[in-house]
Amino acid sequence: MLNVPNKTESQGLAPMLVLALGTFAVGTDAFVVAGFLPDMAASLEVTEGAAGQSVTVFAAAYAVLSPVLATVAARVPRRALLVAALVVLGLANLGSALAPSFPVLVVTRVLAAAGAAAYTPGAGAVAATLVRPELRARALAVVVGGLTVATALGVPLGDLAGELLGWRYALGAVAVACLAVAAGVYAVMPVLPGAPPVPLRTRLNVLRRPAVTAILPLTVLGMAASYTVYAYSVPALRAVGVDGTAGMLFLYGLGAVLGNLAAGYATDRWGAHRVLPAAYLVMAVSLGLLGWTAAAGAAALPGMLPGVLVGVLVLGWGASSWCQTPPQQHRLISAAPGEAPLVVSLNSSAIYAGIGAGTLLGGLTLPSGAAFTYGTGAVLAAVALVFALATRRTGGATG
Repeated sequence: MLNVPNKTESQGLAPMLVLALGTFAVGTDAFVVAGFLPDMAASLEVTEGAAGQSVTVFAAAYAVLSPVLATVAARVPRRALLVAALVVLGLANLGSALAPSFPVLVVTRVLAAAGAAAYTPGAGAVAATLVRPELRARALAVVVGGLTVATALGVPLGDLAGELLGWRYALGAVAVACLAVAAGVYAVMPVLPGAPPVPLRTRLNVLRRPAVTAILPLTVLGMAASYTVYAYSVPALRAVGVDGTAGMLFLYGLGAVLGNLAAGYATDRWGAHRVLPAAYLVMAVSLGLLGWTAAAGAAALPGMLPGVLVGVLVLGWGASSWCQTPPQQHRLISAAPGEAPLVVSLNSSAIYAGIGAGTLLGGLTLPSGAAFTYGTGAVLAAVALVFALATRRTGGATG
């Protein structure tokens, strides 16, 4: 853990909320592409499946860079690190907005991933130090809440901006937001020291702990299940009778916000071993029924049922996707309390490894039909459910 002066505990919610604004900017950047993927593909003269791989590249780069940057930047004071990460993210988004071709876009997405990989784990680790241990899961939920609010507001607004102004202006707006939040972090965040330098090999020794290696694969599985469909939500939602996606993306994000906040409270109250299986059960059922709706044809369902059913299922899908993170981070910090920044960064790597794997899988299954893509996500969620039950007593899961 960071060696933080006790006075930071009395400085209120402002630092926590500004950390959440940063993760909101990161989340908007990471997920906004889903809202205008078809337009971006047409503009850059690639298929929707190929354009979706820009999400895979971002996620894979994030997964690789997160532990590396945690090591390289260990000694950097936390405020300076977070501000620099947001500036890199903003400039990379500006580059994406101006990209003349798909290869250039991919390069800028890798740079954006570097900024995100430096920011999100650092924000989570700082949040865990600013509160008492019994409030840790709720503090993590506030910071992760920035990501979930991005799915509720940032992504639909990006979708709307993409429709009204074009996808390049949407990414330009994300760039401006990142730079504005960087100024806010500098103004509000208390001065916190960096951590002692530790070689990457020594840091990764934490992966030899059975508890840690039992927890991280679940993060990959759960996020892969959700993001098999999410990056391709526009064609996937069309397959269940939804023409305008902004409203459904808002419902997904609303579910994500509610699920994340509820998971933070429930984990502190009842333990991760109860929260996680419930999440994966909801996800498997939601994606499975969406797949059934796509296969049956939404027009075959009577009256208003298609829209209502799809809305409820999308809400459940979003809630189950993002209620995973607080209990998983809580389990990891409980398993390795002396290495909280590292295990939080490893969990962030696992999140984006799952997003990358799911997006890749979605791109491969989409040509076979949206029902097959939904079904693949549902199967992965069922596997995550079994894995969660098998490892429910691992890493402080009962706490």
